[in-house]
Amino acid sequence: MGRPTDGGGTVSTHAAPLRRRPVQQRSTQRVERMLAACASLVDEVGYDGVTTTLIAERAGVAVGSLYQFFPDKRAVVQALTLRNLDRFMATVVDRFSTTRLEHWWHAVDTVIDVYVTMHREVPGFAKLHFGDVVDLRLLDDRRDNNTVVAERLAGLIAAQFDIPADDIRLPIAVAVEAADGVFKLAFRRDPRGDDTVLNEAKAMIKGYLSTRLGEPQ
Repeated sequence: MGRPTDGGGTVSTHAAPLRRRPVQQRSTQRVERMLAACASLVDEVGYDGVTTTLIAERAGVAVGSLYQFFPDKRAVVQALTLRNLDRFMATVVDRFSTTRLEHWWHAVDTVIDVYVTMHREVPGFAKLHFGDVVDLRLLDDRRDNNTVVAERLAGLIAAQFDIPADDIRLPIAVAVEAADGVFKLAFRRDPRGDDTVLNEAKAMIKGYLSTRLGEPQ
């Protein structure tokens, strides 16, 4: 299926965690309770400790109701992670539209700040991130998770700053990979993220991208 980017165009994904999509409001609310239950359980016991029975009990639904929508716990986590990616991108888009960004340089701070805030505040995100702890291709079975994130960010930044997408796609992919490693260090040093290390991540990404996209004027 195709998932819209926030910078125009589409980024195709091939992840289909739901057996069937809820149509009625009551079914939609039930699925939302399952996702919320899964997120809170991941925070408490980690991915390995979560079971479909626990998710159903926490959500207040029969386990058979869960299986109507999800084949297993991986699919529930996959749906939760896809929703978190959409939330991440939507928040970045909102920040871009409400903050004066004169150069791509300023976008780096925004993207990292949104990620860190989600890590600190969104249930389950600190344990799952964008899915690597479960499967390197949780977001899309044909591409690794970081590639999915990088492509969506590249499309958004290219549109925001009128940069040719072909010029930014590889640099953004490299920046995402590098940032991922430094973020892990920051959150190992402090569960809420070591601010000194996070600032180093910003400096590193800006320094690298400036060699590919040009220094801010």
